[in-house]
Amino acid sequence: MKHTSRFSTRGRLLGSLLTGAVVLSLGASTAEAQVRMTVPPQSEPIALQGATIHTVSSGVIENGTIVFENGVITAVGADVDIPAGARVVDVAGKHIYPGLIDSYSQVGIAEIGAVDVSNDTNEMGDFNPNVRAEVAVNGESRHIGTTRTAGVLVTLTTPGGGLISGLSSAMNMEGWTWEEMSLDGAAAMNVNWPNPSARGGRGGFGGFGGGQGQNRPTYEEQVQSLKTFFADARAYRDALAAGERVRSDTRYDAMIPALNGDIPVVVAANGVAQINDAITWAESEGIRLVIRGGEDAIHVADRLVANDIPVILTSTMAAPGRAYEGYDREYGMPARLHEAGVKFAISGGSGAAYTNRLQWEAGVAVAFGLPEDEAVKAVTLNAAEIMGIDEHVGSLEPGKDATLLITTGNPLDTMSEVEQAYIQGRELDMMDIHKWFFEKYMAKVLQLRRLVM
Repeated sequence: MKHTSRFSTRGRLLGSLLTGAVVLSLGASTAEAQVRMTVPPQSEPIALQGATIHTVSSGVIENGTIVFENGVITAVGADVDIPAGARVVDVAGKHIYPGLIDSYSQVGIAEIGAVDVSNDTNEMGDFNPNVRAEVAVNGESRHIGTTRTAGVLVTLTTPGGGLISGLSSAMNMEGWTWEEMSLDGAAAMNVNWPNPSARGGRGGFGGFGGGQGQNRPTYEEQVQSLKTFFADARAYRDALAAGERVRSDTRYDAMIPALNGDIPVVVAANGVAQINDAITWAESEGIRLVIRGGEDAIHVADRLVANDIPVILTSTMAAPGRAYEGYDREYGMPARLHEAGVKFAISGGSGAAYTNRLQWEAGVAVAFGLPEDEAVKAVTLNAAEIMGIDEHVGSLEPGKDATLLITTGNPLDTMSEVEQAYIQGRELDMMDIHKWFFEKYMAKVLQLRRLVM
């Protein structure tokens, strides 16, 4: 009898678990379809009232109000007029910040690292300036949801590979298609500086790897090929300007904004030799240079400051690259660059799966000496100015996009939460795949707990 009872209990438990599994499975299919819903454009004026507003560009406003209409901020202040018919949202006790900006990301063009067909980051060949990341962005990427609920509302999605990778695209993390998401499809040209390891430099980027292998061009040959391509593109531009008949070339067409200084040229370079050679080359080309990576940027800080060259740091949460360097080398780099007067932005490390930790990359820098306000700027206004999208985002000012966060505190603090976000006035659905999994498996835990008790 006792034996039968035991089996009966097990049978009831198994039956309950199976029933629960079916319910969870049915619920999961419904919930999964609603992990991240695209929302329509703003349809009515909205006033967020009573929060502490961190404008970034013009200080902090206590008990402030921010009003936006048709996706654009119309007023910010402690005493502003609220238009008739506006929806007033009480956010007393909360904080409002500009949406965070990842200045070097692959969100939308990389999904699962082990599945090649889900990644569209690198093109074949050495010179691909006409590649625009925006056209490859997948609006259904699971990384978009986790990125924006972490507070990152704009990414500079960037292709890779070769010497010239192509154009970074500033993308809003909201929309059905890449056309709807695109903020600036051609925000910056990207160059992977060759690896001068034979002369004692640090590791390179892109498709060239390192060293002077038997079938690889030397460092000097790679630099010369880069110079030659720029010279050919400049000749093409000048011929067009002179009204000459030339054979159309989309690669050279894409180079013209960079050659004219309309967009920056972002050069991936880490070592002192790479950075110095890139600066010398940029001076000769007359282009707007931005250094990305910049592990040794502090050693050439004077030259960076003198030439007004900003740096995009690709990670602060990293181990030092050399055995003799202190454990806090990367953690403390932003503070050291700030003290030296170098303008910089902090990125999330390029990988799509890491963009949602951008705020912590900046938060670590605060823990190691960077002033809090400067850390916020490194992922908002500085990033926007460096990449030329500050007309739209990066700070809270009338005329700029209503791309902002409502938080419980500083978004760089791990204890703060992003409660709501808006992109161009759209009130976002704050669900993401991480939250969905949490809810799914928490339901399972609670169900098992009820069965056991």
